Amino acid sequence: MKFGMIGSGSWGTAIVKILTDGNHQVNWCVRTEKMIAHIRQRKHNPNYLSSVNFNTGLLQLTTKSAEVFRESDAIIIATPSAYVIPSLEGIAAADFAGKKIISAVKGMLPEENLLLNDYLHNKLDFNLQDYHTIMGPCHAEEVAAEKLSYLTFSGLNENATEEIAGYFRTPYINTVINTDIYGVQFAAILKNIYALGAGIAHGLEYGDNFLSVLIANCADEMAGFLKKAGIMNIEVGVHAEPDAEHPRKSPNYAASVYLGDLLVTCYSLYSRNRTFGNMIGKGYSVQATQLEMNMVAEGYNASKSIFKINKDIHADMPIAETVYRILWEQMPASEGFNMIEGSLI
Repeated sequence: MKFGMIGSGSWGTAIVKILTDGNHQVNWCVRTEKMIAHIRQRKHNPNYLSSVNFNTGLLQLTTKSAEVFRESDAIIIATPSAYVIPSLEGIAAADFAGKKIISAVKGMLPEENLLLNDYLHNKLDFNLQDYHTIMGPCHAEEVAAEKLSYLTFSGLNENATEEIAGYFRTPYINTVINTDIYGVQFAAILKNIYALGAGIAHGLEYGDNFLSVLIANCADEMAGFLKKAGIMNIEVGVHAEPDAEHPRKSPNYAASVYLGDLLVTCYSLYSRNRTFGNMIGKGYSVQATQLEMNMVAEGYNASKSIFKINKDIHADMPIAETVYRILWEQMPASEGFNMIEGSLI
């Protein structure tokens, strides 16, 4: 299978490392010709994960996404959600025919307030049988250091999903599959919002005891949203019986892609969203935080997207709603967390 990559940030770079370490060729769309020259000469991305050295013989580099679509069987999209639609500019519906799309996007497309699969299906009549997701918990920095990580691949066709997952297995990457494309994407979006909240709490100088209570309540709130959104298999401790074809436990809410990703994103110092929230808690404005970080924290736009979606779903989400009001309605962080304190169980 010929892989293409749209995205040259840290997550896109990490995925290219995984594939090339498995000796798979990758058609990689990067930002500039200058970046192409640097990777060819110095064998690493000059802007992200510069410790990763590539076998450039396995890379076909371009600045044109249309070339990636033309030359690839499976296209991985790993840009921040706000840049997905611009990255597909000039790609027609016919260009998607026969292609597999693997989303590594961890946010809603803010222009449309849609998940990537719904955007592709609604706008380009893309066949969702060919849509897959690649989710964590998996920080790019730990992939760069080759620390053992687990990736979850989701797709409506279990056999096709298993085939794709097989290309990503390395000595430092284990893979898990499920068929829950909506659940894993919503969970990835929500955990970024809650990591912002955890960061705000840290910036406000709450301690570990409070943080553990906050995250436990975030987990409960997220499960409530997923159930209201129609996601199945959210009950902890309940699994389908394993058999010869499925020897592993079936995934539920305690699985790594749901609860595990929430925990690591809330606690890890690698988490951009936690860092973003920490600065907000310390008194930085949103604009100052964005300038200081110079990296995208998906939870910022996600908080607005989920706030809008929840007007229809009507899940009880006091934590996510408060994070939204702090970020978008200038509610003082201390005031918001005084309110959260009273809602925790």
